[in-house]
Amino acid sequence: MQKTVVPQPLAVVRSSLWMEEALDEDPAASPALHGRSRADICIVGGGYTGLWTALAIKDRDPSVDVVLVEASICGAGASGANGGFAMTWWPKFRTLRKLVGSDGAAVAQASADAVAEIGEFAATHGVAADYTAAGWLWAATSSAQLGSWQETVDGWGEAGLSPYAPVDAAAAAAMTGSRTHLGGVFEAGVATLHPGRLVRALRRIAIERGVRIYEHSPMTDVRQQGGDTIVTTAEGSVVASQVVLATNAALVAEREIRRHLLVLGSDVVATTPCPTLIGEWSPGLAISDSRRLVHYYRTTKDGRVVFGKGGGRIGRGGRIDPRFWGPSERVDDVSRHLRRTFPQLRDVPVTHAWSGAVDYSIDGMPFLGSLTRMPSVHYVAGFSGDGVGPSRLAGHVLASRALGLDDQWSRFPLVRTPRGGLPPEPARFLGGQVVRRAITRKERLEDDGQRPGRTLVAVAGLDPTSFVG
Repeated sequence: MQKTVVPQPLAVVRSSLWMEEALDEDPAASPALHGRSRADICIVGGGYTGLWTALAIKDRDPSVDVVLVEASICGAGASGANGGFAMTWWPKFRTLRKLVGSDGAAVAQASADAVAEIGEFAATHGVAADYTAAGWLWAATSSAQLGSWQETVDGWGEAGLSPYAPVDAAAAAAMTGSRTHLGGVFEAGVATLHPGRLVRALRRIAIERGVRIYEHSPMTDVRQQGGDTIVTTAEGSVVASQVVLATNAALVAEREIRRHLLVLGSDVVATTPCPTLIGEWSPGLAISDSRRLVHYYRTTKDGRVVFGKGGGRIGRGGRIDPRFWGPSERVDDVSRHLRRTFPQLRDVPVTHAWSGAVDYSIDGMPFLGSLTRMPSVHYVAGFSGDGVGPSRLAGHVLASRALGLDDQWSRFPLVRTPRGGLPPEPARFLGGQVVRRAITRKERLEDDGQRPGRTLVAVAGLDPTSFVG
């Protein structure tokens, strides 16, 4: 495996509001790896998944020697560039039913427990990550989106479960401060948080627990040699018995994972603080609409609006284009949608705009496992735009597998290989461009109250990715 990700300059990392604020508060840095080092377990990737895995290993056995190598700085990837939603898998009823059958409710509940664990962890360790369990509004912002949630609500209802409460147009407008919201359903188990402060706190606590962290140490290769697994970095190497790859979208570099993974960009903007204009918005409430190229948004503690939009740049082949990260190239488009959704913000300046890569799996759910050619190398891929909460759960699974434990986590239902695969390049990239254009056109018509034609709907429906469903 050849990993093509290179360290991100700090100016790129700091284009995210979250990382700018977190690094201003905690600029501590770890050295790069030089020379040869030994460890029991080597973790590649210093985001949520890698850090939660390191802490879970230490929870199970404090004597295990763990080394973590990170290409840039901890939080430089998706963990510092997301919208700050700690979501559950309750919206994934249809997919869970297909993948795990009657275990779907248990899997969804495990994801909800993981979100609560993050809050408990923050409280126990004094992590000032603005964790606020105010819930999530799954909303409609056009008439075409109304009822998008009904199959999910009915499906859980048939199973005797009710994670959602209906919200009519008046209540949705009151919760969000905008009449653009025409209704929806509310889930109480979701939280918002400050992604940068959380990831930097996890880094600090991991170091305190004895995890050796090396930043600015991009992995260039991983291979087996006898009974060892060797992770090679730009200027050193780690010899370990087990390896965990927690590199998110960069796992597209691995051939057996790539066929199940599509990398797409997501872009986020943040306004200047405007608390008087968002006074009716429930503090900490997470909101997303029901379009395929999802809009997701929330407020911050100091009264900013953070607004994200999916469906950006499409990845090609087995590498991550550096343009996936850093200042957003879609700031005008995302800002336009922000102001359509919240007309009262039309004169409020946007102060930050950044982008990141999302690792969409072919079925919209993450998959965990070990490489066929190297069973000592464990991974998780395919968070599909929803990794903040599930990364905590993934850390439990990867820790148990790396330690060779036979427990509920090593046997978790999402330890699997997805069925089917995406077409090879260049068909994947070219087809993705066609489908994305169709979705964009379809949703623009629906925003304007028009009905898209059958052909357009059919082409848009070929998209395998989804934030919910």
